[in-house]
Amino acid sequence: MDKGKNANEWKRHKVQALWALLTNGYLAGFAQGKIYRGKLKNLCVPGLNCYSCPGAVGACPIGAMQAVIGNWNFKFAFYVAGFLVFVGALAGRFACGWLCPFGLVQELLHKIPFPRKIKAVPGDKLLRKLKYAVLLVFVILLPMVLVDVLGQGAPYFCKLICPAGTLEGGIPLVLMNKPMQSALGWLYAWKNVLLAVTIFLSVLVYRPFCKYICPLGAVYSVFNPIAVFRYRVDKDVCINCKACAEACHMQVYPAEHPNHPECIRCGACKKACPVDAIQ
Repeated sequence: MDKGKNANEWKRHKVQALWALLTNGYLAGFAQGKIYRGKLKNLCVPGLNCYSCPGAVGACPIGAMQAVIGNWNFKFAFYVAGFLVFVGALAGRFACGWLCPFGLVQELLHKIPFPRKIKAVPGDKLLRKLKYAVLLVFVILLPMVLVDVLGQGAPYFCKLICPAGTLEGGIPLVLMNKPMQSALGWLYAWKNVLLAVTIFLSVLVYRPFCKYICPLGAVYSVFNPIAVFRYRVDKDVCINCKACAEACHMQVYPAEHPNHPECIRCGACKKACPVDAIQ
């Protein structure tokens, strides 16, 4: 069972890695220390993928939303909102489990051996609501209210919180640009502290950023129960063995709640079911 589970997990990791390479394949950016600014950058990718990553060929939907939400006259705002609704309505949090580079980073970190892993964080249920507060405050309200003379808000989530942006964009750009190194301040230090904490917690806890902080996961989670592609459980076949619950790293009981907002569609429950009740 463990060998089959691990094999299935590594297959998914290969898809995640391939997608990360495709969406961050601008090699010249890494060589020159510059950001790609071609036409593809006007398009969003489904996962959390930093716009400022030297190799990024698409825009992060959360970053794009913050940049234009302050002025609804921008057609791009409607495009981003429509994109998020489309991806969510199509497959819910599938993008979290299969197409998010930072999700892959957290999962690989969690594979690092540690004396004691933490499956349930104290106050877990309450903490999981935090990502909705982050979405509301840092992605919607602040960029909408605090705008410049052009009616554009700053990307407050990217600027103050996002560890994915620090890892994918902040650190590589600083390392490759000496002028940037002389301009570093408390904000860069703060972002690196958040990244370090996230990395450490990822070793102990499965995808902590996804569970508690990620605003993109918060958006997609709303669509999980109604998405076109979702899980279905055959109650006549299910034997209530709870093997699916044991296999779920997101602490969901798929037999009872197959499309729970926290489900990232990783497929572990389906693989673990001994009677193929989950489809």
